[in-house]
Amino acid sequence: MSKIPKNLTDKEMFRNWVEDTSIEDHFLSAEKRAKEESRERGEIEPPADFRQAGFHPALMQELGKQLLQLRLQLAQKGATHLTYQIRRDGENIVITPKYQA
Repeated sequence: MSKIPKNLTDKEMFRNWVEDTSIEDHFLSAEKRAKEESRERGEIEPPADFRQAGFHPALMQELGKQLLQLRLQLAQKGATHLTYQIRRDGENIVITPKYQA
């Protein structure tokens, strides 16, 4: 066994060290390449939040109020584990509550 050198700076200790690529680095680089390729092809990414999809703050506030009122009404009836099913019916979007009574 060789002796461990003493009184070295951090830079001297890591002079010949090379980091191995991990599986996480591999997946991150693959994801980055995929994003760059889709950007080159001109694909439009879906909006990150509702405001970019045409939902202005007043509309979001109204939707939130209506969903809260519905949740409170169902809670008074004893509904638990409330979720919503969203479907499109022609030009209408229908939000249906799903819950256990």
